[in-house]
Amino acid sequence: MIRFDVKKLKGLTQDSRAVKRGFLFAALPGSKMDGRKFIEDAIQNGASAVLAPTGAMLPEGASGVELITDDNPRRKLALLAAEFYGAQPGFIAAVTGTNGKTSTVHFARDLWKLRGLKAASIGTLGVRMDDAVRSGSLTTPDPVSLQAELADLAAVKVTHLVMEASSIGLHQHRLDGVQVKAAAYTNLSWDHIDYHADMDNYFEAKARLFAEILDKSGTAVLNADTPEFAKLKKLAEKRGCDVISYGHAGEDIRIVSAEPAPGGNQLKLEIFGKPHDVLFPIVGAFQTMNALCALGIVLAENPDDPEATNFYVQALSKLQGPPGRLQLVPGHAKGAAVYVDYAHTPDALKNILEALRPHTNGKLVCVFGCGGDRDRSKRPAMGEIASKLAHAVIITDDNPRSENPASIRKEILKAAPGAKDIGNRREAIQEAVKNLDAGDVLVIAGKGHEQGQIFEDRTEPFDDVTEAAKAIKELKA
Repeated sequence: MIRFDVKKLKGLTQDSRAVKRGFLFAALPGSKMDGRKFIEDAIQNGASAVLAPTGAMLPEGASGVELITDDNPRRKLALLAAEFYGAQPGFIAAVTGTNGKTSTVHFARDLWKLRGLKAASIGTLGVRMDDAVRSGSLTTPDPVSLQAELADLAAVKVTHLVMEASSIGLHQHRLDGVQVKAAAYTNLSWDHIDYHADMDNYFEAKARLFAEILDKSGTAVLNADTPEFAKLKKLAEKRGCDVISYGHAGEDIRIVSAEPAPGGNQLKLEIFGKPHDVLFPIVGAFQTMNALCALGIVLAENPDDPEATNFYVQALSKLQGPPGRLQLVPGHAKGAAVYVDYAHTPDALKNILEALRPHTNGKLVCVFGCGGDRDRSKRPAMGEIASKLAHAVIITDDNPRSENPASIRKEILKAAPGAKDIGNRREAIQEAVKNLDAGDVLVIAGKGHEQGQIFEDRTEPFDDVTEAAKAIKELKA
């Protein structure tokens, strides 16, 4: 079989409308649309090659068009894109897990930056490098966009990159072809079951990062406090990879003690057998875990360098949280604390409320909703968690999408006795802020950094941080 020469292409795309002369069109079957139906359109637009599942045929008269078939065309597209674009940053790390990916990549990038390295990150918050930000719509971009981005970052001399690896992105082979030197795992809890069908499939998608994508000479950075640790450690070691474990049970990065301190946590750590004390300036045990995961990532490059280890451990004291992740909105007239967080899963909501408890001298108040057209089983679970862990709860709208907002709130309210129902998110935030007293803590959960609220027929500009700040300012008016 003659090997296809990807270098003769002018570009690659999964969208027949974006095809130009000399492009490869990837005719991929999907849950909503089958790309094979658009092969003829792509050829008319100038496609010189078509990638399709095994058994696919070109339409009659498609002379000069090369057909590439594969049993796994998604993976093949990722590999072709990697070959086409070629260049990648020298050290790439990927982070998977239900919660904590965004904070972990943020922390790892900032640790590298503090070391003076040219670093970038890709994920829910877009592409971030230095002070430049390019927003993105997906946690893990499609393989063509991703490989183009890697080449662009390499071209501007980015040497270190950390990226989020979503379960859906891993399942769809978007990261195949990425030269991952360090793969990190945060945790696993209920999410995306509408896509994966059950927790076993969900875990297996994440496990691909360690079993198939991580470089055979790379390092797995694993949360030793999770039930999945042993399985992932075995997968990584079977591949020949090193393992750095972190957490209370971590052998390499171990939490000896973590005590709440003003604005953060005082940590006693044992790193590769040596003691370290550091004040981590962000509240929440889960953010401590995310920071230690990031520490494992940056240490993975050269774990035998004690000077680098000492630098990175002490640099934990200089980290700041990413936008919309336990983000403090200052200035409440009575001295209450108002936080905005992206928590949109049961486990994430539980973590955020438990994290803020030790910093609450009065009432702990929670405002949240659930997204439409997403896993409905999360709704009562989150309602129950909020009603148990917060003193006061307001159920409001998140991103209703095509669903009836009131119906979504009703499903949450069934498991949240005593919660207020205020559908308008702006009014819900205003009500919560207005009723805070000294020592109270409010967390507005679910949307975090998002800049819009998605309804069936429109997306309206909306930012929780901005709305909370306005509500606080109105108290002083």
